[in-house]
Amino acid sequence: MARKNKKIWIDLDNSPHIPFFNPIINELRKKDYEVLITVRDYAQAIGLADYFQFDYKPLGKHFGKNKILKTFGVLFRALQMLPVFVKERPDLALSHGSRSQFLFASLIGMKSAVATDYEHSAEFPLLLPTLGIVPEVMPESFTNKYFKKVARFPGIKEDVYIQNLRPDPSILSYLNINEDHIVVSVRPPATAAHYHTDLSDQLFEKTMERVLANENTKMVILPRTKDQESGIKEKYKEYIENGRIVIPDKVLNGLNLVWYSDLVISGGGTMIRESAALGVPSYSIFGGKIGAVDRYLEESGRLSLIRSEEDIENKVILKKRERSAAALKEQSPALQKIVKEVIKLVEA
Repeated sequence: MARKNKKIWIDLDNSPHIPFFNPIINELRKKDYEVLITVRDYAQAIGLADYFQFDYKPLGKHFGKNKILKTFGVLFRALQMLPVFVKERPDLALSHGSRSQFLFASLIGMKSAVATDYEHSAEFPLLLPTLGIVPEVMPESFTNKYFKKVARFPGIKEDVYIQNLRPDPSILSYLNINEDHIVVSVRPPATAAHYHTDLSDQLFEKTMERVLANENTKMVILPRTKDQESGIKEKYKEYIENGRIVIPDKVLNGLNLVWYSDLVISGGGTMIRESAALGVPSYSIFGGKIGAVDRYLEESGRLSLIRSEEDIENKVILKKRERSAAALKEQSPALQKIVKEVIKLVEA
């Protein structure tokens, strides 16, 4: 018997993809599409999938920073997808840059849609997704090279889900933060990523020194991996013991943490863009190639790019901020555009 509704397979291979796809999944299901979700065991992806109460299939893991092992990991995880595909028979593969899913879909001739917001990420030059979903500011030199067709959405990908935030002040007591603290949320550099640079590590170390030198600050650090967490706990043991640094022992709603922060410092990625989208002072210590989205946020005054020790001293301002609820009332044309393009593709 033929299946009535089309099935869309969403593969989540990194923690930032969970909040991004949460409203997309909800919208697709409202429109009677079946959604199959697979999640890679990397960073906080599994924990966030549980936090958002996803019904998902765990699939594969991360193979570390070594390029040979990373390549093997992509291929092996693509192979692990075969039994899932045979059982579920999805009609469309959708992800935010899942190389394994895109490779698998390409090899079997399945339609694929890949979202991305960083043009310097590694792609497969000979295999092109059916559709690329990108912010409007992404350069054509990138999209023309790596996608058969392109759908552009307004703003940035974080605009898709920030309107879902309902601030919960209980996070302050959980983190032992009082109203006198200058709350600094920090996301260290992605040391296992292919775009990682030594400059990112240097900027992280100097930024830590600058923030800790101010006795009114309280740092909330969200390590990306267990190894990174162990290194930070060892190096900053004294500050963790005296309460100046907090490393949460459970998965948090990242947007909620950002909302109650006075500033956010991150080695690039989603958290710094969430901060910029919510109007929180945002400082990127990413030392790699700056992408079009971050340039756009810098030009609009929502993001400060930190590229040297002088920038740390001159740009990073440690002070309390006034929160404005106006940042939470915006609708999301980006969400509606993405859902529309996904439906158009799956029904084509």
